[in-house]
Amino acid sequence: MVKRFFTFLFIIFLIYILFPMFYVIFSDTELNPLAANYVSAGPDELGSQNLVTSVIVTYRGLDTLGEVTVLFIATAGVGFLLKTKEAKSKKRKASELLQTGSGFLAPIIILFGVYIFSHGHLTPGGGFQGGVIIATGILLLMLANVNWKMNKTVLHTIESLSGAFYIVIGLLGIFLAGGFLDNRILPLGEFGTLFSAGAIPIIYSLIGLKVGSELVGILDNLSGEEA
Repeated sequence: MVKRFFTFLFIIFLIYILFPMFYVIFSDTELNPLAANYVSAGPDELGSQNLVTSVIVTYRGLDTLGEVTVLFIATAGVGFLLKTKEAKSKKRKASELLQTGSGFLAPIIILFGVYIFSHGHLTPGGGFQGGVIIATGILLLMLANVNWKMNKTVLHTIESLSGAFYIVIGLLGIFLAGGFLDNRILPLGEFGTLFSAGAIPIIYSLIGLKVGSELVGILDNLSGEEA
């Protein structure tokens, strides 16, 4: 009886939380002035075929900076909490099928991640998605070879440089264009091509490298190897 009562309360709570959200979604069918301006002026102003990328990388670049910062703090927290722990259990050797398959699939997965963040201004995807895909490829290598160790110097160098250049490009936008992370510090190029949308491909590549290196750092810490 008590269990049913709390279940009923939980359902009422969910309805209270979700109903306003669905009401706004289905009742408001027109874009607000700001969103309408993004849609109408975005392609000409920023030269990106993917409008979502224009919003994430440039129009709301400070939000993206905050998201990258949160991920960095999470990575540092995981590293701090696990740095004194060592693997106590003996790791089981991976099957031959996993070892063979990872050698074939991991490079393709990593290359696909690079493709995703380098084409984020043209197709769905971007730096965060590409970084996660790269980390997935590295995870496959870790699972296939229990003795495989990530070169921490290379990992930390990629993470530090990508973050530093991300900030530098953001600041250049303030001095050379219209604001932080403004992609017009470089020519917009021909719309719809790989070398277009100004600095957006570079910004997304830096985000992809930073997200990928931070997630690989978390995986490395979780693997139980001493930092």
